[in-house]
Amino acid sequence: MPTTAAPLEQFPIRTVAALTGVKAITLRAWERRYGLIRPGRTGKGHRLYSHADIEQIRRVLTLLDRGVAISRVAKILRAQERDGRNTIPALKGPWHRYLDRFAAAIASFNEEELDGIYDEVLSIHSIEDLTEHLLLPALARLGERWKEHLGGIAEEHFLASYLRSKLGARLQRPSRYARGPRLIAACAPHEHHEIGLMLFALEARAAGFRIILLGADNPLQELAAAHQQSQSDALVISSSVGTVPWVYSGDLAALVRQVGVPVFIGGATAVTHRKALVQAGAIPLGTETRSGLGIIMATLGTAAVRHRRSDSR
Repeated sequence: MPTTAAPLEQFPIRTVAALTGVKAITLRAWERRYGLIRPGRTGKGHRLYSHADIEQIRRVLTLLDRGVAISRVAKILRAQERDGRNTIPALKGPWHRYLDRFAAAIASFNEEELDGIYDEVLSIHSIEDLTEHLLLPALARLGERWKEHLGGIAEEHFLASYLRSKLGARLQRPSRYARGPRLIAACAPHEHHEIGLMLFALEARAAGFRIILLGADNPLQELAAAHQQSQSDALVISSSVGTVPWVYSGDLAALVRQVGVPVFIGGATAVTHRKALVQAGAIPLGTETRSGLGIIMATLGTAAVRHRRSDSR
């Protein structure tokens, strides 16, 4: 039976084609010939794809990029799924060990060891898994450590510098499949923690978005100017600092009116000041990257791809 999803997580084939760069005719072939995707259907038979389906398409594209023949992709994905089901309880152990090794390398300011762990994990796991199970927990652990440990701030800055270099290099690589909506990704005024934004940018680009990354501490008027010059489809603003006067002063509401496209807010501010963000006309994303991407996809939907031609069946 085809899989189904909640209404906000369902996307028509034309939207999925625009987000992933995979033509509708190819998506149908992957479904019919190889069983790679099993979208739901509307009452009239139109295909509806969930966020999980889009993740599956990303996995297919990753394998194809590595030179795997399309005829072998389904077998590899089934093996990965089977192995994942059989080892879910044990996965906690390796990730904890990776995190402990990573933390020890940070504490000794050992960049060579960090490189070895980073490369070792990526030889087995995807960048998404690396982000979710290692980098984000490492950042969270450091965020707690610096409050009570002398040298913790230096450790945090060391890791931030390391990740800025690593993630920046990945973001500079051309992406064959980033043909979807264009997003400006920027830190809010006075927000200097840009690693979370860079991790978001990597996942968003892997999902097919075209990313304009502006980095730390951006005045809202500069974001409005960047939007006008780039004709972006949406703005994604990262904010985790405690005080956010730009939310309450009317500056955010003015930005939303000026740009005329969705303005998304991610990070801790999206949780602690959610009501004020909504009142200003912005869309809170929370702190979880994948669910945030789902909100962006659902919000942009057909509007972001209305000028792109594609069959709707």
